[in-house]
Amino acid sequence: MGVLMKNNQPAVTVCFTNNKGGSGKSTSCANIGYELSAAGKKVLLIDGDMQLNLSLSFFDEEKVLEMAESEKNLYYAIRNKKDLQEYIVATPYKNLDLIPSSLLMSQVEYELFTMMQRELVLKKCLEGIRNSGKYDYILIDAPPTLGTWVINILCASDYVVVPVEASPWGLFGLANMFDFLGGLRDMTEAEIMGVLITKVDERKNYYRQTREILESYREIHVFDSFIHVDASIEWAQDASKPVAVYKKSTRSAAEFKKIAEEMINTL
Repeated sequence: MGVLMKNNQPAVTVCFTNNKGGSGKSTSCANIGYELSAAGKKVLLIDGDMQLNLSLSFFDEEKVLEMAESEKNLYYAIRNKKDLQEYIVATPYKNLDLIPSSLLMSQVEYELFTMMQRELVLKKCLEGIRNSGKYDYILIDAPPTLGTWVINILCASDYVVVPVEASPWGLFGLANMFDFLGGLRDMTEAEIMGVLITKVDERKNYYRQTREILESYREIHVFDSFIHVDASIEWAQDASKPVAVYKKSTRSAAEFKKIAEEMINTL
């Protein structure tokens, strides 16, 4: 049974990360975040990727670029070591807020290089929000890299979700990802919550092969639920809406809901 959230309990912080692009990382973060909020949980999403995909999941391109070009986004918060509470934007959905990203996030590695305790900058900026009692969950979308910024995200997180595409190249580099996480044990207590298999096409054998390989990592949990290939996801992204808002009856909407329920019951 999931942990009952209390106002004086720090928000559970979960990062979505994979060093391989195209894994469905931003899509999973956005839609699971929405489903958690629809279940009555108070959720903050943090767009940590210069591609802005998490922000584009909730706002149209004009609004996202406006936020990205302002000084009220994650890049300036990190650059100036500011409390992230000043950078929160309400989404159109109840219980769901966002800290938007910036195209300047491409420079964040350089900004961090000049700072003391550079691996802990995000953790310190996030501390006020985590302990405010305002949110039950904070979900962070990490970029598809393995560098100082991703280390920052991991140091600020309690748990890690690794989306993996069910394709011939989906598992490429995953061992490097696990080695990278293992090498940070002296810096972060973040645990791998699980691997989420995405873009499943059951007409092909890739899903079965992917799950078998993942389950061979005995210490790694694989989520029971998975996400099928679904054209509604792309249409929802084009409309800047969660898939359950765009088309509630679609299969992927039900799958994201199951993943959110699995997350709640895991903690």
